[in-house]
Amino acid sequence: MPAGRYAPSPSGDLHLGNLRTAVVAWLLARHARSRFVVRIEDLDPACRSNRWVDQQIADLAALGLEWDGEIVKQSGRFDLYHDALDTLTRAGRTFECYCTRREVQDATRAAHDAAHAPAYPGTCRDLSLAERRRRTDEGRPAALRLRGAPDEVTFVDTIAGPFSGPADDLVIRRNDGTPAYNIAVVVDDADQHIEQVVRGDDLLAATTVQIYLGTLLGLPAMTYAHVPLVLGPSGERLAKRDGAVSLTDLAAVGIGPELVLARIGASLGLCEADEAVTASALLDRFDPSAIEWTTWTVDPADISTPRTR
Repeated sequence: MPAGRYAPSPSGDLHLGNLRTAVVAWLLARHARSRFVVRIEDLDPACRSNRWVDQQIADLAALGLEWDGEIVKQSGRFDLYHDALDTLTRAGRTFECYCTRREVQDATRAAHDAAHAPAYPGTCRDLSLAERRRRTDEGRPAALRLRGAPDEVTFVDTIAGPFSGPADDLVIRRNDGTPAYNIAVVVDDADQHIEQVVRGDDLLAATTVQIYLGTLLGLPAMTYAHVPLVLGPSGERLAKRDGAVSLTDLAAVGIGPELVLARIGASLGLCEADEAVTASALLDRFDPSAIEWTTWTVDPADISTPRTR
């Protein structure tokens, strides 16, 4: 059965921007009568803290966003990712890259037209076997890069509309052997029968390479909905530096999850900012075609101030 999903990285508390995206993902899935699954994106060992996993799960539950089935962790799915990497390599779609991040940055800056230079300058794309052996003998570990698409990839996002962009030679396996985000998310979404990917619009540009990867792997196509980010009072992306932005922080100043849900619902035009609502009540009012998908600018000082009718 098709599903929607929410897939946080357990690197800290979910803030209002993360929570708003989770609410939208849940509403879109339930409105479409789809399953809703939660996946923990903990590829990086630094993001495998059970403390943050438990807290994030508790936060979703506190907002009434129930999910279907067991919660999946990427750290337990490496065999799937390596199988996909092997498939791409056997098809000649990858190459080993020995460049450091600094070398890539320096080469890009040195390009004749740096403003339009690709993110990766192609340094290792066509190395001979002898050149690869020399770099290995020098002690340089190799990452694995995708051979990018020759043309731009175009798709229509449910929220952002038509979008085109390159599918560059991105790293799909790090030089320590860890599968990279872009390969993992494509494999996971297909394996979990995700019908629509809902996430923040900071990931909109990454979608083109993910669509390309899915095509190369023969995976089913899906739709995408990139939710506008939540901004702080400075106009920059909301972060902990802005004050009380997580459920834990807000609870400490007397703002419970039900009021946080109301503020999120109000940002979508589904309720009043101080209305007593539940996730189910928001779902009853939810019509994706009627939502004005705009950036939500939040002043945590205002959020954390109880309102009176």
